[in-house]
Amino acid sequence: MSSSIRRIKAGLAATGAAVAVLALAPGGASAACGSSGGINPGGSSACAPMGKARLVRGKAIAPAGAPARVKAVIAAANRIRTKPYVWGGGHGRWEDNGYDCSGSVSYALHGGDFLSSPLPSGPLESWGRRGNGRWISVYANSGHAYAVIAGLRWDTSMTPGDGPGWSKQMRSASGYVARHPRGY
Repeated sequence: MSSSIRRIKAGLAATGAAVAVLALAPGGASAACGSSGGINPGGSSACAPMGKARLVRGKAIAPAGAPARVKAVIAAANRIRTKPYVWGGGHGRWEDNGYDCSGSVSYALHGGDFLSSPLPSGPLESWGRRGNGRWISVYANSGHAYAVIAGLRWDTSMTPGDGPGWSKQMRSASGYVARHPRGY
């Protein structure tokens, strides 16, 4: 057998193995999405969601193919998107008069049943799994937290209004720890 045919057969075998690994990954995510892949604030990658949410008059519209829990996260965030920024808001109770950064991220995650109680930004640094997710990535440090959900940024800064909101514009993730819910 010629060396070129052996290379072609080896390439086909490797492609088949890669497809098998991708098919078995949880939540439809690729095997690499849980560690260093995922939605990159500076662009996209192979771990990006199959579809991106749309932004219509300040409200996020989940892609049709998004998992139900991702749609629930987006719906929860939409419920509080017109609330004002209130430091500590959303930490004493889920339904509050306003929300701070981590309170709004916690509220959205709670909507998808990813959190049972709110977390401040510091503890969000160790919540979930390390790295970016395919559908949901939470960025946290000791002073701020925001999320990228189905390709839109959910944040309390650099968004329209005086509280939590959606933006198509990404921000630098420098100085933040990226975390995600397993399989998402």
